[in-house]
Amino acid sequence: MLDARGLIGTHDVALVTLDTLRYDVAVDALASGQTPGLAGLLPGGAWERRHTPGSFTYAAHHAFFAGFLPTPEGPGPHPRLFAARFPGSETTVDGTFVFDAPDLVTGFADLGYTTVCIGGVGFFNLRSPLGRVLPGLFAESHWDESFGVTDPRSTENQVRRILEVLDRLPADRRLFLFLNISALHQPNCIFTDGAHEDSPATQAAALAYVDRWLPVTLHALRRRAPVLCILCSDHGTAYGEDGYTGHRLGHPVVWTVPYAEFVLPQEDGR
Repeated sequence: MLDARGLIGTHDVALVTLDTLRYDVAVDALASGQTPGLAGLLPGGAWERRHTPGSFTYAAHHAFFAGFLPTPEGPGPHPRLFAARFPGSETTVDGTFVFDAPDLVTGFADLGYTTVCIGGVGFFNLRSPLGRVLPGLFAESHWDESFGVTDPRSTENQVRRILEVLDRLPADRRLFLFLNISALHQPNCIFTDGAHEDSPATQAAALAYVDRWLPVTLHALRRRAPVLCILCSDHGTAYGEDGYTGHRLGHPVVWTVPYAEFVLPQEDGR
């Protein structure tokens, strides 16, 4: 585990959730060379296999924003990067960033961070009371139709909005950026010519598309400050395994997710 406590205050923080991305799809895409951008970012060039705290977007992100990121596979307890202060925690260690707030976003804001949400799937679309709960934690929340699951250029559109935000943010102002990438969510068949149904193969094609744009965001972030990065899926999804389709259910393809945490040093030549 990284020393999050020692990094907060001097580093920007980026939490990127690759919504609905399955672990096996992420690993196979990496091995087949479909995600060269991620290959250059992931520690050791590999995804870590973890378990999600929630089987669908709303539940998983509530847990993430409380400090419960995907848990390493295998017996614990496993120390956490972030944790709300509460007595008796067995996963809070010296390197944990402990916040005195009901959620991580507020914890960062209390330290002077600008908190920005770039939404993707419907739980971040600001169109209903439910769709405003998670974005409502942030000082800034951004979403429009072009960020959503039906736009084949959604990640590109999200990245362009991030670049606009960074252009107006003072360099000495620390940032907590949350990006929910929608492209992996159904209907991901829109990223494969001639496909009419979602499958692991169409999700891999969507991930290959995302891979072209995610490094653009991280490059822009590290031009202004060193960055603590967390990349992960919030949950997987079933494509017919054992008769199951979708998520919000207890199946290994749903609760097993790819995860990575790493620090990007600030680039020279700002």
